[in-house]
Amino acid sequence: MARRSGCPCGLPAEYEDCCGRLHRGEAAPTAEALMRSRFSAFAVGDVGYLLRTWHPATRPESLELESSLRWVRLEVLEAAGRTVRFAAHYVDAGGPGVLREHSRFVRDGDGWLYVGPMS
Repeated sequence: MARRSGCPCGLPAEYEDCCGRLHRGEAAPTAEALMRSRFSAFAVGDVGYLLRTWHPATRPESLELESSLRWVRLEVLEAAGRTVRFAAHYVDAGGPGVLREHSRFVRDGDGWLYVGPMS
């Protein structure tokens, strides 16, 4: 799915050349790259990718995305090693909203896995 205005993650490259590569199986080189690709997976509805990149200790058995929710913009506020602080903007029936999180990641072989929000 090519996108005219760049990747959903906010980087200027087209989806296929940016997060699409990771969704097709390429390992994320950094925690920030994984965070961006997970946001894009929410935006394009790639539940399989979200589950594959979630650490087994914290991963839910299944995941159902809200069909009325549209993820529209990601702001990476801070990326430091194994943590990424971000604001994910969305629109739903109630109007615009934002999800803020400071996320933890772990290295897994060549790539990274999402653990969950910092406590």
